[in-house]
Amino acid sequence: MNLITNIKQTTANCINSLYGITISSEQVLVNATKPEFEGDYTIVLFAFVKQLGKSPDALGNELGNAIKAAIPNLVTDFNIVKGFLNISISNDYWIEFIKGLNTDNLVPKIANPKKIMVEYSSPNTNKPLHLGHLRNNFLGWSIAEILSIQGNDVVKTCIVNDRGIHICKSMIAWQLFANGATPADTKQKGDHFVGDYYVKYNDAYKAEVEALVAKGMSKEEAEKEAPIQKAAQEMLLKWEQGD
Repeated sequence: MNLITNIKQTTANCINSLYGITISSEQVLVNATKPEFEGDYTIVLFAFVKQLGKSPDALGNELGNAIKAAIPNLVTDFNIVKGFLNISISNDYWIEFIKGLNTDNLVPKIANPKKIMVEYSSPNTNKPLHLGHLRNNFLGWSIAEILSIQGNDVVKTCIVNDRGIHICKSMIAWQLFANGATPADTKQKGDHFVGDYYVKYNDAYKAEVEALVAKGMSKEEAEKEAPIQKAAQEMLLKWEQGD
């Protein structure tokens, strides 16, 4: 018996037992609980409220307690919202449900497997990690696992890109604005310290572009000619040349 069928049948049995009437499980309407309410499934009470002459809250409480008593390993809690009986399904049920899934055929094997590298999440080394990086980690890991289940030889990697124009932007900003400050001096975490100068670079770059545009230069040209941008590019060239 699947979950919805079980809920419908149990609800019908409880109503019949509590109130001495006869209804079938087909008369019980069960929907997924709306996200804004607590619960997993919702039993619609309106038809029975009218038939039994009870208030929604009274019927909901009596029926909710009866359902909990009838299937205690399945239903752990309930609440009533204006004629809707929202029931919560036990975590144990969901765990067993997932364990029982036949996952062998969810992702078919491919005829010609390959060696594939999946690179994630390779965050910007100029900024602190944040919750958004978890999303990229989960996506990367999931893609790698799906490719692996298909039969591919998957290599997972994360590129720590600590060399490039983005690093030079922070370094130029540090040279211009830090007055020799260090993470230890400022009592900051290193990634926060570097991130602050990355922001300072962008603020200075934006101001320089606006100043050049105000003097009559096109925005596209100003973005290339901004002094701080040219300084960062020059630093990158020297870095690549081994300076």
